[in-house]
Formats: sequence, C-alpha cells, structure tokens
Amino acid sequence: MEDEEMEKKVQQYLQRKGFRLTELALQEERNRLTTSALSEVALARSDNDPTRYSDGYSRLKTWAYSSLDQYKKELLRIIYPVFIHCFMDLVAEGHMQEARSFFHTFREDHEEMHSRDLQKLEGVLSPSHLEEMELARSIRQNKFKIKLCEYSYELLLQYLQKTQALVMLGIINEHVTFEVSPGQPSLIFDDADVVALIGTSKDLAKQINQKEVHWGLLEDSVEERMEKALSESDKIEAESKEADAEDNKKRNSESGKQGGSLKKAKKDKLIGATGKNIRTETSMVSVAPRVKRELTLPVTPVEVEQSILEDLRNRAQLNSLALPSVSFYTFLNTHNGLNCSSILHDGSLVVGGFSDSSVKVWDMSKIGQPAKTSSSQGDNESSQGERISTSDEGKRPYTLFQGHSGPVYSVAFSPFGDFLLSSSSDSTIRLWSTNMNANLVCYKGHNYPVWDVQFSPVGHYFASASHDRTARIWSMDKIQPLRIMAGHLSDVDCVQWHVNCNYIATGSSDKTVRLWDVQTGECIRMFIGHRSMVLSLAMSPDGRYMASGDEDGTIMIWDLSTGRCVSPLLGHSSCVWTLDFSCEGALLASGSADCTVKLWDVSSSAKALKMEDTKGGSTNRPRLLKALPTKSTPVYSLRFSRRNLLFAAGAISLSSS
Repeated sequence: MEDEEMEKKVQQYLQRKGFRLTELALQEERNRLTTSALSEVALARSDNDPTRYSDGYSRLKTWAYSSLDQYKKELLRIIYPVFIHCFMDLVAEGHMQEARSFFHTFREDHEEMHSRDLQKLEGVLSPSHLEEMELARSIRQNKFKIKLCEYSYELLLQYLQKTQALVMLGIINEHVTFEVSPGQPSLIFDDADVVALIGTSKDLAKQINQKEVHWGLLEDSVEERMEKALSESDKIEAESKEADAEDNKKRNSESGKQGGSLKKAKKDKLIGATGKNIRTETSMVSVAPRVKRELTLPVTPVEVEQSILEDLRNRAQLNSLALPSVSFYTFLNTHNGLNCSSILHDGSLVVGGFSDSSVKVWDMSKIGQPAKTSSSQGDNESSQGERISTSDEGKRPYTLFQGHSGPVYSVAFSPFGDFLLSSSSDSTIRLWSTNMNANLVCYKGHNYPVWDVQFSPVGHYFASASHDRTARIWSMDKIQPLRIMAGHLSDVDCVQWHVNCNYIATGSSDKTVRLWDVQTGECIRMFIGHRSMVLSLAMSPDGRYMASGDEDGTIMIWDLSTGRCVSPLLGHSSCVWTLDFSCEGALLASGSADCTVKLWDVSSSAKALKMEDTKGGSTNRPRLLKALPTKSTPVYSLRFSRRNLLFAAGAISLSSS
C-alpha cells in the first residue's frame, strides 16, 4: 500500500506541475514492467513449456561446475534434489516423454552417489506412480536438508537472482532446506549428512538431537557385580601366590636352590601382573557413567551369575595385535531358503529361519556324532531329513519349530538361551521354549511383515521392527506392545537395544537411524548420513557409540551423546547384514553379502572424537585390521561371546565337497 500511495502522490505532483510528457513516460514504464513480470511468471509456470525444466537444470549444473574448486563440491549438492523434483514435476504435469528424456539425459550426473534411488525412480511412468511408489511419495512430501557454508549459500542466492531462474528458485524454496554454517566449506568425507531427506519440519532433526541422552551403564548391573567379585578373588589369589613365593624363596635359599626358586617366583609374579593387567583392560567399561534403570528388570538366577563369572574369568583381551578366534557355521543345501540366523552367546546353539515358515535349531555339541555320510548342517530337504532319521534312530540333526504361516525373517535367542523369538511375514512374533521345544506365545500387533526382533540385554523385554514403519517394545508376559515408536518415513528394517535397556535404536529404509526412549516412546536422536537402507546395528559395551551398516556396504560409527558421526568405515562391497562389538569395545566385527568378515579397530574412536573437539580435526580414525573371506558364503549373522570368541554363520545354496 505504501508503494501505491507513493505512485499516486508522484502522479498528482506531475499533473499539478503540468509535466504531461513525464507523466506519460512514467505510466508507460510502469505498464511495461508489469507486463514483463507477468509474462516471466507465466512462462515459468506454463504447463505448455516443459523445456523450462531441462533448460533451468542445465544452466544451474553448468554454473555449479564452473564455480571455484573451493566451493564447487558444496554447490554440486544442490544438483541432485533439483534433478529429482524437475523429473517429478514433469511427470506430475503429464509430460511423460519429456520426463523420460530429461531423466536419461542427466541421469549420469548422479549415478555414482544415488544409483539405487535412480533405479527405483526409473519405474515412474505415470502421475499415479508418484503416489503409489513409496520412495517418490516420501521425496515429494519431505524436504532435502543440504549443508553449505555461508559464502556458498550467498553465491547460490546471487545466481538465482541475477539469472531470474524462477523455476529453479521455486523448486529450491519448496523442496530444499539449508543448514548454513560459518567458515570454510566442509569436506564430504568429514561430514556424511551433507545431503539428506528429512521430515517436513525444517528444524526437526536439530530439535530432536538437542535432547539429553544418558548413555552410561546400569547401576549395580550383573557384570559389574561379577567383575567386582572377580577382582577381589584375584587380589586374594595374588596375595596368596606372593606369600607362597616368599616361603619358597626362604626355603630354597636355605637349601642352596635359590636360582630355581627365583625363576619360579618371577614367573608367578609375571603371571599375576599379566592377569591383573588383563582384568583392568577388560573392565574399561567401568569408566562409563552409571544410570538408573527405567524398566523393571528381572532377577538374574544364581547359576547364570556363576556362568557370567566364569566367562569373565576366562575372557580373552582383544586389541589390534590380539585378534579373536573365529568359528564359522555354514548352512549347506539351503537352496535360497534360509532368510536369517542367530547364534547363542556361547556358540552352543544356532538357529535358522526359513522361507517355508519353519524355524530350526542346531545343538553344536551333537553335530558330527552320527556317521558323516552327509553334511550335518544341510537342512532344507525332506529327503535328507529322512536319510538322517534312518541312520540316527529317527532323530533329526536339528529341532524343528513350526507355527508361522509365512517366511521367517528374524530369529533371536534370549540372553541365557532358554527362549527363542521369531518374526515372520504373517505379521506375528512367536516365543519358543528351547527347553520344552514348544511355542509359548504368539504376539500380534503389527499390521505388516516383521523384519527384525531382538531381546533386551537382560531378557524378558524385546523389540520388533516392521514394514508398517513402526518399532514396538514388548514384554514376554503381555500379548500387547508396551510402546509403539512411530516416525520413520519407510520400513523399519532393524532394531537394537542399548546396553542399559533405557533406549532402542532403529534403522530404516528412509536411510536414517533413530534412537528412542523406552519409557516415553519419543525419538531423542536422529542420525542422518547413510545413502541407502540401514540393515544392521550394534551398540558398544560402554553404551556411548553405535555402529550402523547399510545396503551399499558402508558402516558408520555414531556418538550417541552428540548425534555426530565419528567416522565412516569403507571396505565392504555389498550389504552389511550383521555387526557386533567385542566385549571391551576395542574391535568391531562386520559380516556382509560380499562373503567376508571384517575386523575393525575402533578403540581410537574416543581419542579421535576428543582430538576433534580440541583441535578441530584428527587423522586417528578406525581402521581395518583384517578381512576374512569365506569364498562363496554370505555372512548372515555374527556375535562375540562373553569370552571374546567370535561366532559367525552363513549359507550357500549349493552343496560343497
């Protein structure tokens, strides 16, 4: 209104002074500007001119590639979201031929970083597909978050204003949100979440990650009590050894055999010192803070405490120079029927979930007892079962559990091995007793296939992940879920408990990992950085770090307290299906569809994080220690035992000699 009033006053002044020619010139200029602006807007949004998208995108790409090298990497991040939405706008407006031409012309610009998304979007052939395809619907309903430095952001604004690129400006305003930071441009390998799809709220991820996380261990946990008892017994044992050594020394010195006694005393002292050092390093998790429990946890039986004490007493100390022993179980003759597997903490039991809706459990102590006429782990053919039955008095080499009505996608043992969980495409979860070999409960709550199920570290509680985009927390004594975690934009593919049982982590096909509070059901961390669906998760023993593996073979180590990525681990060439930390947290094991088990040194993660906080950067990053190939066997699952032995399982379709 102020501009209009000003124009009226100027026009009245010109009329009063008799400046007729000036008044006409002003009127003509105003009409010309109005007509020009209207024509530009009409051209920008005209349904009859589909070439405006390819022209605008081509000019934007050329400008980004011609920028200074210092800012080029950041400015090129704009290209992919603009490309996707130009293609989708052409499809939505019905210009299918132009959309296909645009897609194939500029596809190679993004093939390296976004090949999986492009393969899916290639199937968009009509406007209805934009609503039917989950990926397309997610992209159109949510915004891309792009990180830029302040100067790169100003360069982009100047380009859009000077070139009057209204189509590109409209797409960027509607579908992209920027996180502008002062200083120099960040490097892509230092900041993994520079381009990511987030929710509709601009500050959603930032708001979530500001919440407090208590990442420590539980107060008065079983292992803590066992370690205290073990350290006390070790102290008493060391004192008694020293006393015996002194007595032997005096006795032998009197009899003239001091040399042999000294040698024995030194040996005992060395053994005592080594044992003490191992116990100290094994108890590195004791420096983690202690937190209060939020769930009512079950009482640990005495025999279980004795078993844990024995495992702690015999635990091997692992580091970059002392790698674990590995026991690999191979399922033969599965004929692509094995969907999942799991291993008990001590490696004594192995379970597999199959496409024929069955669950089968092998007792490793009984493997190899019958005559070795065929592989004791081959399992999927009824004829083989009959053959083994006749040679083994009617007994199978495994225990068969039947009850599901669809393929079984996840299996998990309870911490003490007395129970077993399985989840299926029939949208149910079943609880089995390994002692009675029977189904105890069928849990119903999910509406679609359940991809993953995991027991809590103390048992009794378990969590599930489903195609219905939710994760749920259950207890064994209730058939309805206790909590429902909703917020992911696509399937929840994997779930993992925090070591203190107060949180669960979920990995999703929306390429994000989220951390949820068990008590409130709220999302308290959102980890953005993966470029494909997240398939596996693992928590460090001290509860501070989390590892996540994706479909492209990338592993990321996250700091739960800050929500930052410590470092990506690159080495696998295919899906990372399973991850696990060693008991003291120094090593990370990963199993992949590329038929390898890899061991990573992650003991430097905390050091690297501290140096980044103080010095602004660090080269002390996790590194690959060893790659263990399995020839042709994809690795389905792996886990460290309480004694730091590594167990892994995989399957091949064809029998081998």
